Amino acid sequence: MALIELDLTAQPEPAPSSPPPAHRYRISGLILAAVLVIALGASAPAEPVLWRYLGAVPVTRGLGEPFELAGGRAYTMAEIGSGRDVTSWSLAEPPEQAWKTRYQLPEENPDDLGYGGFHVDQAGDVVLTSHGPITTVLDRHSGQTRWSVPMAVTPLAGGRIGLIQEPRFRPGTVYDQESGDPGALYFTASGEPHVEPPARTDLRGVDLYTGATVWTAGAAGSVIAATAPGDRPAVLLLSSDGLERIDGVTGKVLRRTVLPEVDGRAPVSGELVGDLMMIYYHNTDGYLTYEAAYSPETLAPAWTRQVRQVLVQQAVCSGLSCADAPAGLQVLDPATGKPLWQAPAGIDVALYGDYVLETENQSGEPVRLVDLSTGATRVDLRGWRAQVPGPPGRPIVLRRGLDGGVSAFGLVDPDRGTVQVLGTTGMPISDCSSDTRRVVCRADDSLRIWAYRG
Repeated sequence: MALIELDLTAQPEPAPSSPPPAHRYRISGLILAAVLVIALGASAPAEPVLWRYLGAVPVTRGLGEPFELAGGRAYTMAEIGSGRDVTSWSLAEPPEQAWKTRYQLPEENPDDLGYGGFHVDQAGDVVLTSHGPITTVLDRHSGQTRWSVPMAVTPLAGGRIGLIQEPRFRPGTVYDQESGDPGALYFTASGEPHVEPPARTDLRGVDLYTGATVWTAGAAGSVIAATAPGDRPAVLLLSSDGLERIDGVTGKVLRRTVLPEVDGRAPVSGELVGDLMMIYYHNTDGYLTYEAAYSPETLAPAWTRQVRQVLVQQAVCSGLSCADAPAGLQVLDPATGKPLWQAPAGIDVALYGDYVLETENQSGEPVRLVDLSTGATRVDLRGWRAQVPGPPGRPIVLRRGLDGGVSAFGLVDPDRGTVQVLGTTGMPISDCSSDTRRVVCRADDSLRIWAYRG
């Protein structure tokens, strides 16, 4: 910063007896104008840039290399025989390769049914990459392989402990895939099908940095294990023995509750929905007829509800408790289980923070963002063709097509009740993903990356 000294000791000029010539006004005026420009220019806030192109990273043209966003980076995966090349890209301007690594997948069991695609999840200083049921844990900074296991690993809160489920089957129950026989199938952690439910399911808490087993638990038969909400690592275990909350660090059972029978029937399934553990009871024909909500923290019952038998579900309810009604889904109060409001027919609903996103269940096009408690419209989304997918917790970024394969993007602003138009790609693109600050799209032989802000 330049320091301008003012000469406070200078003697004043004699008072003029007549007005000074015009050129003296002109010079002093120019000096004053220059000072004002410098001062105001330095202090004036810059207009925010809503949409900025950062650059591109290469991918193999025509192979459709999958990519994922996690922890502020982009990850790409290329199949090289039984090997996998994973590359981590920093999303700076321009984007740069952070590291590239190759690891081998184990030999496939011919009885395993392949499922799942490429997925990346960051947990602290490690990155969990999965391709089908196989999980390989890499060092986030170097890409070096830490450990690998031929099954799914779910990170718990805190980013240090992961959960592994291993169903154990009786010998001789592997399904003969060549027979094509109908009937229910049950799968091992690696995807091997069996014709009987597991005799037991084991749980393991593992150190995500080393793969070492920290604790073990389990129960007879099939189980449902869910990551408990909140900042403390914990597991909710639903089994024939009841519902348990297990400490994610030690494996200690913190709480246990026995689940009652309903009309002589025990619960057969359950899931974590928002901040409730939902327990489901089916009739002898396999249809859901009764549900009970429990607190994931205390395991205390919250509410119960008789469920109208539905042969074909007409709409999807995600992250919320809903009742399927002929005129459309009814969104239920999580505190009481009573209906709060009803969505129109043919509309799917999904929880996003304090709001609910409505989409048409045939086209997948977004319709409205509504208030969770009342169903009142907060933002009208019609005219936008799709929501850009990405990691949980991100803002809602929308997309619509323009001429020549170009796309425009917008950011949903619930506070202002609008969709803030961000910008356009200026080039043809295909699939896209977004996180809290960037949008990444595939364009022929590269991934194109934009930064956005609301």
